[in-house]
Amino acid sequence: MSTWSSKSVAETVKDISSNVFVLPVIQRRLVWGEEKIELIFDTLLKGNSFGGIMVLEEEKGKEPLFEYREFSADGTPIKSKKISHELDKDQYFVIDGQQRLQSFYIGLMGSYNGKVLYFNLNNNYRDLEFDFKFSIDPKKLPSTKKDDDNVSTRTIWYPVAKLFSHLKNTNDDRQVSREIANELEIRDDIEKQYIADNIWSFYKSIFSNPSIGLCTVIINRSLDKTSNKQRIVELFRRLNDGGTRLSAFDLVASILKGFAWEMESFLDNIIEKYHDIGISQDEIIKLIFILQNDHQKQPVNITVADAEFTIKNKKRIENALKATENFLQTSNLYGYFKSANRSTIPLYFIAYNLFHKKISDDDILTYYDRFDIANKDYCECYKWLYESLLNGVFKSRGAGWIPYTTGVRKILEVMKVNSGNIFPRKEIYDVYREHPLHFFKTSIKDIELDYYDASFVYYLIYDKQCVVRLQDEDHIHPQHILEKKGFEWDDINSIANFQLIDRNTNRGSKNAKELHNWIKEDVANKTFYLSRHLIPSEEYLWKSDNFLDFINKRRSMIAAKLKNAIKID
Repeated sequence: MSTWSSKSVAETVKDISSNVFVLPVIQRRLVWGEEKIELIFDTLLKGNSFGGIMVLEEEKGKEPLFEYREFSADGTPIKSKKISHELDKDQYFVIDGQQRLQSFYIGLMGSYNGKVLYFNLNNNYRDLEFDFKFSIDPKKLPSTKKDDDNVSTRTIWYPVAKLFSHLKNTNDDRQVSREIANELEIRDDIEKQYIADNIWSFYKSIFSNPSIGLCTVIINRSLDKTSNKQRIVELFRRLNDGGTRLSAFDLVASILKGFAWEMESFLDNIIEKYHDIGISQDEIIKLIFILQNDHQKQPVNITVADAEFTIKNKKRIENALKATENFLQTSNLYGYFKSANRSTIPLYFIAYNLFHKKISDDDILTYYDRFDIANKDYCECYKWLYESLLNGVFKSRGAGWIPYTTGVRKILEVMKVNSGNIFPRKEIYDVYREHPLHFFKTSIKDIELDYYDASFVYYLIYDKQCVVRLQDEDHIHPQHILEKKGFEWDDINSIANFQLIDRNTNRGSKNAKELHNWIKEDVANKTFYLSRHLIPSEEYLWKSDNFLDFINKRRSMIAAKLKNAIKID
């Protein structure tokens, strides 16, 4: 059952500050930024509709369905509280409208990113334009504003929270207008009138008008707690079709938290610990489903069993992720995953392999502590990851291979069959070849280099250091010189003719210069340069006439470097 009522913004904010309105654990964090918060105040003062608010009424003396958290006065996340007692007052759990209510609370009584909201009082409100801006220092806000006729007027920025407090204490907009004009030493009658008009509009919109439509949902106490939770979670899911939409994984997270409030702290902790290697909320949820051998689960199919699985296995999942991170560090791949937005697919299956071992939770944490050829599982996983990254199988490669659908499904099928065994590297390679993916095993050959993933090849060439984002990809022998001499396009743009150098050098002394001349005239430490970039030391190869010999020699040097890089000590 539900009922409708209306409240002023001031009444609602008062209820927020006294925790009458709270946020159930199923709600996500604040996602609106400064611009949207500024806009909602403009919308409010214009008298435009901004939708109703839906709340779940929880009665005094009853234990609530969900754990909850208070609204944030400064936008920083607040953790939900464990509620195992009867409420000491009636409370309203906001099911829909969190972003709007949070915006009003921050603007009227708090701050955002260390900034407070300011209102330009010297504005012709009859034009239905209201200026709101966040700032740490009002002196940094625009000092003038142009109207439609390109006429400039000075701005008078006043903190919204201070204005709100004045009006709440006096309940008299005219008195507040006079006091502010005196406070700011305003002498101009037009400016005084604008101040009075804007403050009146603010007062009317915040204090007088019942601007917030409130739909109150009442719990059916004849149903058990689990059934009521499912009803509210389903309502939350349906409401997601409007307003500020949640992503599919935001919605899944909300549903899981609705079934088990501990999910909130679990997700927050994992994100905090492993965001460096690309583990976000989405990746954790994907992993939870993959660990249950169901990578395609949809929000409508999520049940309490999914949340129970996670909480029951919380330590095991955390240890599997920690051991996965340790694996990346010992295999010298941590920097590669940390440096850019890499695919997290391989991390799922390293964690999967660990999670399904027939060993204790604590043993998972130390499973890869021995990382040499004596640890067969480590070796198989190591070879699989290096060779898969080198072959770019976690990127779209055609032949019906879409990594996050086809790839995950096919690899998961293999992992499931081999659950608890040594990492099934060869069986996964059979999957790669079925498509085919130009997959090359450990027999690295010079002619295969251009099939490999360039970003990973560079990572290995440059001693497992991520320098791609800081450097230019430069033709060692300049492209325009080679084109004039008739060399083939594929040879000119082969990996064997590319290096990574700093932008200033590439666009300065190196730019379009014959390699032989550049090395002779501009490279200060020739030995270091040749070694770092795997440049053949034979000087005759630095001349563009001998380009084909150059790339053949350098291909061999790169192939040797790759073979050595993927070798396990």
